[in-house]
Amino acid sequence: MTGRTIDELVIGDRAELTCSINADLVASFVTISGDHNPLHHDAEFAASTSFGEPIAPGILTAAFISAVIGTELPGPGAVYLSQSLKFLRPVMVNDTITTRVEVTEVIPGRNRVCLRTECVNGRGEPVLTGEAWVMPAKAAQSRERRIEPAVALARAA
Repeated sequence: MTGRTIDELVIGDRAELTCSINADLVASFVTISGDHNPLHHDAEFAASTSFGEPIAPGILTAAFISAVIGTELPGPGAVYLSQSLKFLRPVMVNDTITTRVEVTEVIPGRNRVCLRTECVNGRGEPVLTGEAWVMPAKAAQSRERRIEPAVALARAA
């Protein structure tokens, strides 16, 4: 992974990451976040809702944006400053989510970059949109990608 500095970023730069949402990932996120809403892990409870089955926590989906920002664009050393989010559709267990970010504004004097953020499901339907402000690293940072634990991000092939 190699990060980019403000001078290397231009409007239209893009990056994406595709991940699979599985029951283990949802269970881990529920444990870590403390969001024990039965809608996320109790099939019987979820069956009685309008969704009919468990859905992933919305903020789990949003976390993939952080993964793209920290590993791809701008990459290592970037600081996440703010994020607006609009949740459009539920993310179901076994969905594949592609998270995309695109540079929409670059402010060199303040070392700030605005990114359009979007997550889409395997059917190409947007499930989340938003806007993020980030501060790229002052100097290019390069790191080897960590090997993730088995219950962590399951990257789609």
